Amino acid sequence: MAFTVIIPARYSSSRLPGKPLADIGGHPMIRHVWNRAAESDAERVVVATDSEEVLARCSDFGAEAVMTDANHASGTDRLEEVVRRLALNDDAIVVNVQGDEPLIPPTLINQVAAALEENPDAAIATLCERITSAEDLFNPNVVKVVMDEAGRALYFSRAPIPWARGVFDNDQARDELPDTTDYYRHIGIYAYRVSLLRQFVEWHPAPPEQTESLEQLRALWHGARIQVAVARDTPPAGVDTPEDLERVRKAVAGQ
Repeated sequence: MAFTVIIPARYSSSRLPGKPLADIGGHPMIRHVWNRAAESDAERVVVATDSEEVLARCSDFGAEAVMTDANHASGTDRLEEVVRRLALNDDAIVVNVQGDEPLIPPTLINQVAAALEENPDAAIATLCERITSAEDLFNPNVVKVVMDEAGRALYFSRAPIPWARGVFDNDQARDELPDTTDYYRHIGIYAYRVSLLRQFVEWHPAPPEQTESLEQLRALWHGARIQVAVARDTPPAGVDTPEDLERVRKAVAGQ
């Protein structure tokens, strides 16, 4: 199985400025992410950044990195710029590993690439995991996904879907999950066919995408098929806040 990993690493972050270079166990965060990706079966791992400083640090530890436009409207636009600059073929598979996932298991990178390769009618593949608490189901920051019987995404939402009619109609009954339905949280790792990325940047944002603030809904709106696999390993949470960074530092230190 041949695929390339691209790691977007934007320097700016409203909650954690300079996040890719945040120190974790004596190394910048981007090195930890790159190490995890390098442990996967990827033929090539490329960091995509808008920062000369990040570019220089990647060079220090031997990572391939490219500068990208700082004004991309979305992460997918940034990926398309990279695959264009790398001159990848339309049928090539690219896995997008977020630059703030220093603990991501390499097995998940391999799994999402395999899910796309094994489903030639899909343009994108991604992962999910079971939701086990009503708190997560009703949390709008936990994105939910509903699939068909073949594992293809029907819809992604910040709302609790599918809605358990007769159970959730009563606010007081929303503290437990019904035992008649499985609920799934979307895990934000994607594998793309390069041809899809080239189409994606030509599409206008879709109404559901703008309403939910979920970019993957643009692909569904335009008829692209997204294959969803249940993750074989539980991914640790990424780094969005200073508190997240401290948690990861402790995990790396074995505390």
